[in-house]
Amino acid sequence: QVQLVESGGGLVQAGGSLRLSCAASGRTFSSLAAGWFRQAPGKEREFVATITKSGDSTYYRDSVKGRFTISRDNAKNTVYLQMNSLKPEDTAVYYCAAQSSGWYVALSAQADYWGQGTQVTVSS
Repeated sequence: QVQLVESGGGLVQAGGSLRLSCAASGRTFSSLAAGWFRQAPGKEREFVATITKSGDSTYYRDSVKGRFTISRDNAKNTVYLQMNSLKPEDTAVYYCAAQSSGWYVALSAQADYWGQGTQVTVSS
């Protein structure tokens, strides 16, 4: 079993930055593809970014390209989401996800493991 614990959320003004972290335990982290999803109030959970097991390839939703960067440090069993130029529409609970069998985690159904989520609020 894998446990994922997110941290780094908070309240920030529009244009500001936050870095989310997701610490994994219970399994060799380099054997897991990882990703970030988010869910705003009244909306469905949506894909944000994903990274391969080795970290050599990433993929983003269009609305965060050029502003968000996903990365990972397998030695620290951690995946990160650097969020710059934040907008009020980025406000959501952000979830870390991981899966063992595929290259990416780009769909909720692909995830084998989920974190508990961390709140990100961007004020205008």
